[in-house]
Amino acid sequence: MSKVRHLPPPQSGQAIPPGAPDEARAIATASDYTRAMAATHSTAVGYVIWIFGFMGSHRFYFGKPLTGTLYFFTLGLLGIGWIVDLFLIPAMSRNAELEFRPGAYDYTLAWVLLTFLGVLGIHRFYLGKWVTGLLYLVSGGLVGLGLLYDYWTLNATVSESNAAA
Repeated sequence: MSKVRHLPPPQSGQAIPPGAPDEARAIATASDYTRAMAATHSTAVGYVIWIFGFMGSHRFYFGKPLTGTLYFFTLGLLGIGWIVDLFLIPAMSRNAELEFRPGAYDYTLAWVLLTFLGVLGIHRFYLGKWVTGLLYLVSGGLVGLGLLYDYWTLNATVSESNAAA
């Protein structure tokens, strides 16, 4: 997964210098920066998903596929890790905000589409990946294996799609 580097916000009303990187030019004012930074992973959604956290779903949502898989196979490390995560969700949300790129594609919507309609490839259509979306549609998410792959990589895929948009 690629890490996204976010730039510090410009001072309010400060113009972006002509030699600034494209990323800096894309964020013209401090208020634009704040609005753009506010929309990757919701803490409230994280708590709702946490209810099923013994399956690792909240960890996948916040971009932690390794521990999500571990929770899946150990029922949230026998319930203890699941309870501890109740207090860790705000930090996981902040880390996801720093790691993944905000933009036109909504992470929460992509995760809802993957969770409930992933076997039909609807999340892939949403991200503009028409070929693999059609492939998932006719193969049942590549017989479920594609869904496992997407649980591991969806955050990075959304981040890359936001970078390209």
